[in-house]
Amino acid sequence: MSNYLQSNVTKVTTHVLQNMKQSGEKIAMLTAYDYSMARLLDGTKIDIILVGDSAANVMAGYKTTLPITLNEMIYHGASVVRAINRALVVVDMPFGTYQGNSKEALASAIRIMKETGADAVKLEGGIEILESINRILTAGIPVMGHLGLTPQSINKFGTYNVRATEEAEAKRLIEDAHILEKAGCFALVLEKIPAKLAAQVTKEIKIPTIGIGAGPHVDGQVLVLHDMLGITQQFSPRFLRRYHAIGEEITNAVKQYISDVKSMDFPNEKEQY
Repeated sequence: MSNYLQSNVTKVTTHVLQNMKQSGEKIAMLTAYDYSMARLLDGTKIDIILVGDSAANVMAGYKTTLPITLNEMIYHGASVVRAINRALVVVDMPFGTYQGNSKEALASAIRIMKETGADAVKLEGGIEILESINRILTAGIPVMGHLGLTPQSINKFGTYNVRATEEAEAKRLIEDAHILEKAGCFALVLEKIPAKLAAQVTKEIKIPTIGIGAGPHVDGQVLVLHDMLGITQQFSPRFLRRYHAIGEEITNAVKQYISDVKSMDFPNEKEQY
């Protein structure tokens, strides 16, 4: 396996990601929404940090990603960027800021880039949002695409089930992938689609694919940080691997703190002035 990224790169760029795909080095991506977590992640040499609209779920407690606003995404994006030296930072454009109005899409993308200092934006959808993608790209703003399960369209689909299992939808997804590549997107997230289909898309297009619930034959993987660390526990899809049970550790630490305060064990003689 190529050691291209780990040995040579001080800042991950879209060009670096393209080189990774060509050399066969997998791309590692996680979400972050605040300065402290982003600083920890950047220190690990994670390749991409996604400031996801999943902030609506894990930070704000909404049931879907739809309610989060552009101002809130800018707040989270700016908080993350302040912590970053190395990772490529991508900010999700929230629901309602790009669908059906390409001028508003460009204005929203410009605000994200100017006010957060991020490296790129991400939009959900294929040919139906092509006009918005084209307009954003003409301003020199890098765009990451997102196909398959698109959570901002949950009310249209009515379910978070696996997408593109039927031949017609799979064919449309492949067409959309080619359309996004041709338009100039630098990478593509493939969410919750059959592994075989994800492998086919990855083979057919030249830009990197990043999977979430899309099997191993993609160019990279992404998970929501709070899910993989076990901070959120109510969400357990098949594709999620929990790398830690930090939620339990936090609970236990807080319980110990409460106990120490109640029993006057904290603060002790060394912890006072």
